[in-house]
Amino acid sequence: MYSLVRPLLFKLDPETAHHLTLQLIRLGRFQPLNSILQAIYAVPERPVQAFGLHFRNPVGLAAGYDKDGLAWRGLSALGFGHIEVGTVTPLPQPGNSKPRVFRLVEDGAVINRMGFPGLGADYLAGKIRRRRRGGVIMGVNLGKNKDTPIENAAGDYISLLRQFTPLADYLVVNVSSPNTSGLRRLQGRDLLEGLLGALANERKDIAAAGGASTPILVKLAPDLSEEELDDALEVILRTGMDGVIATNTTLGRDGLQSKHAAETGGLSGEPLRLRSQAVLHSVVKKLDGRLPVVSVGGIMQPEHARARLDAGATLVQVYTGLVYAGPALVSQIVRGLS
Repeated sequence: MYSLVRPLLFKLDPETAHHLTLQLIRLGRFQPLNSILQAIYAVPERPVQAFGLHFRNPVGLAAGYDKDGLAWRGLSALGFGHIEVGTVTPLPQPGNSKPRVFRLVEDGAVINRMGFPGLGADYLAGKIRRRRRGGVIMGVNLGKNKDTPIENAAGDYISLLRQFTPLADYLVVNVSSPNTSGLRRLQGRDLLEGLLGALANERKDIAAAGGASTPILVKLAPDLSEEELDDALEVILRTGMDGVIATNTTLGRDGLQSKHAAETGGLSGEPLRLRSQAVLHSVVKKLDGRLPVVSVGGIMQPEHARARLDAGATLVQVYTGLVYAGPALVSQIVRGLS
């Protein structure tokens, strides 16, 4: 069915198409449509245990698709084992100026420079507050507001940690988006140590007061040098984080054919695949089983997901693959693993 719809969607501006599909899948919150979607996209159970959580299968939706928690009920009917909403910032913000999303059809890719647009933490919290536990696992991806100076970034992340600890199954510290000026500096040893140390202390205080001790993952860029990756992983381990997501989008542009290749922003999709897979191999080797790794970046086909799991990833996430292959990609991946 998606093969019939895709040409129509691809005639639209990419961001317009995204909003349209988001609103359509949002209808999945209503019965009987939710049950119909579950029947169409039914997947076999392939349970995974990671950072103290039970996932019904290892395939998740990467952050960025449902930034404000609008469509998580409909998305959960598509067979995902987990859904990551956000990136959310403490205050609402418009993001970067448009146009800011570009399809590179010849390359099977997307470039985006969204800049964390969203309705803010209070809005997202309201959307997921009544979520019933025991269904699809939900993660919340956390970011800083554009106007928050890097030296004050920890305050944004701490406020989000406090707000979403009781609402999310896990939290993700996003320090790797290329589309918020200066954000990737937070992956450096000293700044990352300060940020993650502050979050670890805040989590301990919340737990000591009787709150939850929600798992915290850190999402890294694919463009780090080996030395930078070593530093980041050392800090992640030392501060007691619970997992790593590898990787975010890349600033690299090697081998692209599309007329949009020169656009600024983060590149995702097929051109990111080999780089993201190489970073996964490196991260898995360096961590040596001490933390689970979630692999994302260029997973466009079921065999790509299998390769990541075979390489040591505990979970995988998709996003751009859905743009090109459609929502059936989730069930295709899970069935291919059974």
